Amino acid sequence: MDVIFILTVLIVIGALAFDFINGFHDTANAIATSVSTKALKPRHAIILAAVMNFIGAMSFTGVAKTITKDIVNPFTLENGSVVILSALIAAIAWNLITWYYGIPSSSSHAIIGSIAGAAIAAAGFHSLNYSGFLKIIQALILSPIIAFALGFIIYSIFKIVFKNYNLTKTNRNFRLFQIATASIQAFTHGTNDAQKAMGIITMALIANNYVATDEIPFWVQFSCALAMGLGTSVGGWKIIKTVGGKIMKIRPVNGVAADLTGALIIFGATYIHLPVSTTHVISSSILGVGASHRVKGVKWGTAQRMLITWVITLPISAALAALCYLFISLIF
Repeated sequence: MDVIFILTVLIVIGALAFDFINGFHDTANAIATSVSTKALKPRHAIILAAVMNFIGAMSFTGVAKTITKDIVNPFTLENGSVVILSALIAAIAWNLITWYYGIPSSSSHAIIGSIAGAAIAAAGFHSLNYSGFLKIIQALILSPIIAFALGFIIYSIFKIVFKNYNLTKTNRNFRLFQIATASIQAFTHGTNDAQKAMGIITMALIANNYVATDEIPFWVQFSCALAMGLGTSVGGWKIIKTVGGKIMKIRPVNGVAADLTGALIIFGATYIHLPVSTTHVISSSILGVGASHRVKGVKWGTAQRMLITWVITLPISAALAALCYLFISLIF
């Protein structure tokens, strides 16, 4: 059987596995606040997130095209199949490690760092598309900062608008509204995160001459959306516990402010075709809301541990991918 075909099949399987893992790894992003405030029962929240993730993934392809062509050029990528397969293995490994320890790290950082690391191992630093790669890195860095600031602002507005309202009644109303904001957030998560696997599969199809453009085939979009939805249905309870309770004590009004912030940032990034880390954005939104509510109420130790993971994910995933490439290239 043709080696290129075998590698392509392995990449498709690996990308769908990455998407599935991304689904249960990042389920907490969309539903942690609504579960924490008891706006939704965990089982209902996960079903809701799975459905909305699938719908979101089927709605857009702009981010997928960015992943396909802005990190490396798939039309000239040296030993492209091995590069992409190595990147997937490294990203999956890092996702599973951080999931096991309940650390909300970034699947986006992991896959982008892995692609860069494997490409550098294959063809040197000149193989990177620096204009596109730096644009992606800027989006990954700026989005959580903007999310923190916007979360702070939105909750500050909430405090002014609802300061004279009955607290119990207001929280009850916000708990109902949180069902809607959790749905919106799950939808935006699907519009951005599922597209990363779509971009990887399309990159492999181009590198192996199965397609000639960066248009995302429908079967790729549908299979990635399905994998993300199924992964989401499995749930990520350890990360839900961290995001939903170990950053701050979340009340319904806090949850709505954080959900709205996360959804606005993620969908804004999707609209301009930039991949962002939903984990970073939503965790930073909660931190911003918490700082606005009461600075001392935020568990900054958890935030510090998350920040360290965010910083080290890119270089570690790049190094893992480079090692994977060196090993796999000996086989193929």
